[in-house]
Amino acid sequence: MNIVWQKLVNILILLALVFAPVVQAQKIKDAVTIQGVRSNQLVGYGLVVGLPGTGEQSPFTEQSFRAMLSKFGIALASNVSPKINNVAAVAVTADLPAFAKPGQKIDITVSSIGESESLRGGTLMQTFLKGMDGNIYAVAQGSLVVSGFGAEGQDGSRIVANTPTVGRIPNGAVVERTVKSGLMNNDYLTLNLNYPDFSTAKNLADTINQRLGADPDKGYVIATPIDAASVRVSAPRDVGSRVGFLATLENFDFEPARAPARVVINSRTGTIVIGEDVRIKPAAITHGGLTVTIAETQTVSQPNQFAEGDTIVTEQSIVDVNLDDTRMFKFEPGVSLDNLVRAVNEVGAAPGDLMAILEALREAGALQGELVVI
Repeated sequence: MNIVWQKLVNILILLALVFAPVVQAQKIKDAVTIQGVRSNQLVGYGLVVGLPGTGEQSPFTEQSFRAMLSKFGIALASNVSPKINNVAAVAVTADLPAFAKPGQKIDITVSSIGESESLRGGTLMQTFLKGMDGNIYAVAQGSLVVSGFGAEGQDGSRIVANTPTVGRIPNGAVVERTVKSGLMNNDYLTLNLNYPDFSTAKNLADTINQRLGADPDKGYVIATPIDAASVRVSAPRDVGSRVGFLATLENFDFEPARAPARVVINSRTGTIVIGEDVRIKPAAITHGGLTVTIAETQTVSQPNQFAEGDTIVTEQSIVDVNLDDTRMFKFEPGVSLDNLVRAVNEVGAAPGDLMAILEALREAGALQGELVVI
C-alpha cells in the first residue's frame, strides 16, 4: 500500500476521533454568547504618508491631501498639482469590543483603496472611525506594520509576497465613545447557543435550573428554552449582582446533545472528516481503474539497395490497456466509522476516490448521515 496514503488514513482516523461528536461536559461560556454583549464594526477613510515612492497620484488622493493641508492653514492654488507619490488613500477598519471605555486602545487594519503598490514604511494620519449610526467612536493614527513586500524589475517582471497593501497598527486607535450595552435592559438574560440544537437548549436550561435550585414541577423556573438557539434566564436587576450572577452561571458545566451524523469533505484540499455517529446500510462497492495509453510513433520503410521503390514514412499506433486490480468490499448493516475507514484503507483508495465512494453511498441511500462539501 502507498505509504503516503497510509499516513493520510491515519490522520483521517485521528481527526475523526478528535472532532467526533462525543458527548462530554463543557462550560456554558464556551457554548453560548449573551444577547446584547457584542462587538461593533468601525470604518474610516484616511491617508498614509511617508511611503518610499509606492504611493499614488489619483484624483481622490489629491483631493484628500488638499483637505488635510487646509486643516493646517495651507492652501494650494487650484492649478498646482502636488506630486504625492509618498501618499496613499486607505480604508481603516476595526472591531470595537463590548464594554470598551473611552481612553482604551484597540487594534486597527489599514488597507489601500487606490493604486498604491505597498504601504510598508508608511504612517497613518489621524483618522476618525465611525459606526453604522455615523458617530465617531475611535480615532486612529500610527506607524503601520506590513508583513508583505514587493519588488519589480525594469523589464516589468515583479514578485509579491503576502499582501503589501494591507497593514496593521496594534493599539492604533483610541476609543472616544462608549456603545451602550443591552445587558441591563430586561429582567432576564438570553443565552444564544453557538450551535443551535433543540436537545442542547433543553439540556442547558435543565442544568441551570438544577444548579440554581429551581423546581419546574412547582412552577419555579429560572431558565426556559425559547427555541433551538436561545435560552432565557431570569437575572437580578442590580448591576453588581447581575455581573456576579453571570460569573457564576458561565462556569457551570453541562452536556451538549450529540451532534448529527455528518461527513465533511473539503474538495479543494482533500480533507475528509467523518463523525462518530455515521453509519452505513448494507452495500457493496467495487473500486478499480482502467488506464488506456495511446502512443504514436513514425516508422521509415525503404526499399533494399538496388531495388525499385520509394522511401515511405508510416504512422504506427500503440494502444495499451491496463486494468488495475479491481476489488469489491461489502458493508454489513450498521457499519461504524472504524469499519468504514478500515475497508477503504484496505482497498487503497486515494482521497478523491474516497469522496466519490461517499457520494455514491449517499445517492444509493446507504449513508446514514449528512454529507457536507465545503
